[in-house]
Amino acid sequence: MRVLGIETSCDETAASVVALDGASAPEILSNVVLSQIEEHAAFGGVVPEIAARAHVEALDGIVEAALADSGVVLGDIDAIAATAGPGLVGGLIVGLMTAKAIAAAANKPLIAINHLEGHALTARLTDGLDFPYLLLLVSGGHTQIVAVRGVGDYQRWATTIDDALGEAFDKTAKMLGLPYPGGPNVEKAAASGNAARFAFPRPMKGSAQPDFSFSGLKTAVRQAATAIAPLSDQDVADICASFQAAVADALGDRVGRALNRFRQELPGKADPALVVAGGVAANRTIKATLEKLCVQAGFQFVAPPLKLCTDNAAMIAWAGIERLRAGMAEENAADFVPRSRWPLDSISAPMVGSGRRGAKA
Repeated sequence: MRVLGIETSCDETAASVVALDGASAPEILSNVVLSQIEEHAAFGGVVPEIAARAHVEALDGIVEAALADSGVVLGDIDAIAATAGPGLVGGLIVGLMTAKAIAAAANKPLIAINHLEGHALTARLTDGLDFPYLLLLVSGGHTQIVAVRGVGDYQRWATTIDDALGEAFDKTAKMLGLPYPGGPNVEKAAASGNAARFAFPRPMKGSAQPDFSFSGLKTAVRQAATAIAPLSDQDVADICASFQAAVADALGDRVGRALNRFRQELPGKADPALVVAGGVAANRTIKATLEKLCVQAGFQFVAPPLKLCTDNAAMIAWAGIERLRAGMAEENAADFVPRSRWPLDSISAPMVGSGRRGAKA
């Protein structure tokens, strides 16, 4: 079984071919990702119109490169899987319409994939993890805790009521004059900072409500920076270190509650696991906090390689394989309309702060 995956939900243009041969471990035959960081750096964040235009210009070449790298031709592909949401709708249109055209021209099945499902199932591609397990997704657009029970069977236990964590990192970096993307630059500055200098709040810590919140923390950073402006390099480092410590502490509290709930609701799971995915998972302070938490709670800690934690098409191709072998590929995918908002768990009630149109994801 070979599936071509296409991913264009935000600011990476990506294509990949993933293969599964019987009982053998899955194999990533190719995984081509073109980042748009340089195009968006001047704006301190992703500009949707620029992202969509860049996808249009690059995607055909990226797909050709993925096929060439994989050593297979389009006729050898069993299906086309493409991200259909959630994300920036302009980019989604580019990727999904391209996938529809390829599928129609080559007479191949098309599978519309929820971007979050790609993240949720990556640990099965990289580590062969068995269901069920717990997923912490922390990225520029999403901060969620999800119980992953099976393909298409997801229960959202927590989400952010305002900013995603990656967004909070980007906005903090911008306030402090650090380059985009914010996450790695805040972490780099924090390495020489004093994390005890600023007593930033730990949002939602101790709250019975399971969700995340980062807007107030971001405001506290702004107030601290304004109070001591102009900022020296050491001031910036101390603010970054204090911000990072607050984030890690808050995440530890929220995830700790989820680990306890997992134990209570799924007591028969002999070797429970916490999977951490998304670009923020690369942060060493956050990762160390979560690893320590898992050791204390008796959970396996699983973090796929960074190139498969950030947006990529291998996870989309793999999600396509998972759906194909589960008999869950949509028959009418050619008519699928891109969705800027597409909750992985559509049953859960909208969270506070999700807006009139409902939760993004």
